[in-house]
Parts: sequence; C-alpha cells; structure tokens
Amino acid sequence: MKNTPHINQTAEIAETILLPGDPLRAKFIAENFLSDVEQFNAVRNILGFTGTYKNKKISVMGTGMGNPSIGIYSYELINIFGVKNLIRVGSCGAIKKEINLYDIILAQGSCSDSRYADQFKLLGNISPIASFDLLHKAYLTAQELNIKPYVGNVFATDIFYADMEESLKWAELGVLAAEMESTALYLNAMRYNANALAILTVSDNLVTHEETTAQERQTAFTNMINLALETAIKL
Repeated sequence: MKNTPHINQTAEIAETILLPGDPLRAKFIAENFLSDVEQFNAVRNILGFTGTYKNKKISVMGTGMGNPSIGIYSYELINIFGVKNLIRVGSCGAIKKEINLYDIILAQGSCSDSRYADQFKLLGNISPIASFDLLHKAYLTAQELNIKPYVGNVFATDIFYADMEESLKWAELGVLAAEMESTALYLNAMRYNANALAILTVSDNLVTHEETTAQERQTAFTNMINLALETAIKL
C-alpha cells in the first residue's frame, strides 16, 4: 500500500475511477451502485472506495471543490497509484437558457480562468480537452441508455461567486455550462498520459435561475452515474 499526504491507501485502487466533488456522493455511489466495496481513503474526509460493477473493479473518490483540489488528487492517483482512467461525475451550472435541470453534458473541452497550466511554462495557450476514447465511448453509451447529452466546451472557473455578466459572456462563444474542476483534471491527464472525461449534470441554470437542492445534487444524479459506470466497464 502507498501513502501520500492526501491519500492513506488501505485497499486497492482500480485503474478506472469516478471522481465526484462531494465525498458523500462518492459514498452514495459506492453503497448504491458497487458491490464488494472496500474503503481505501478517509484522509481529510475525502472518502474513497473500490468495488465491483458488472465484474469490473472500479473506484470512486471525492475530490473537493475547485481546480487546485482535483489537481492534487488526480496528480496523485495517476502518478502514485497508477490510475489510468479518470471520470469526473459532477454538477454544473448551465449558461444557456435551453439547457434544463438534470440534462447531461459531456465536457469535450475546458475553458478556464485558472492559471493551472502556468506550471508547464508553455509559450502559448493550451486547450485542455477530454480523452477522445473516453468521450466517444461515453457518447455511444449515452445513446444506448436513451440519454441525449450535450457535448461541447464548459467553463472551469476558480470563482464560484463570479460576476454574472462576465460568466454569461462565455455562452456567446458556445460554451455550455460553468463548473470548477475539469481544467486541472484534463491538464494532468494530458501531461501524465492518462485518460480523463467530465460527465456533468446540470444542477442549476444561471440564465433562468432554476436550481436543485444540495440533497438532490448528492443523490439524484442517477443518469450521470449510470452513464459513467456503463462507460467504465468498456475501458
């Protein structure tokens, strides 16, 4: 077993992992969708579990909120614990009026106001993107499940309480929704040769001001979870 300051491994960590932001959502997924579950982490209450879904070992762990937090966990999962496939399952705020609560978005690319990429000292701007194989498998799996996802860019912001007018300007360039984690996840996967995809459920709409409750965000996103797990067993 391996340890870092953030993950005290007490059980196997699978090569494919689901990453909700909320550790309680990780616990919910493990208890309701996986069998033969073992907990592998509890440091800082970032709960991690490994179990079986349709005969495939799959892990699930919370990441906390924001690019810096998922940046830590995705880096360690890839480089220390050998994880190959990282699927974020999280919530987002739609910035287009026609996108409804509980719609699913596959984040093809991740625009951002984050400076996470500065560490790589590039002579230009990189476009953080999902792994095509994961994206393609998720899209085909959604069709099998009669789910009609939106596919496109999201805006991974470091500011939760952002100026509304500034956030909505991204919609003019076709960006679908705002969230807070996909940029660091995609950049770490690109840099360290792993696969990553963010599958997002719309929890609120920043245009219409519709929103879900915290309890609904924790437990009600079953279409997203099913899509992520059905995609994971094809890897």
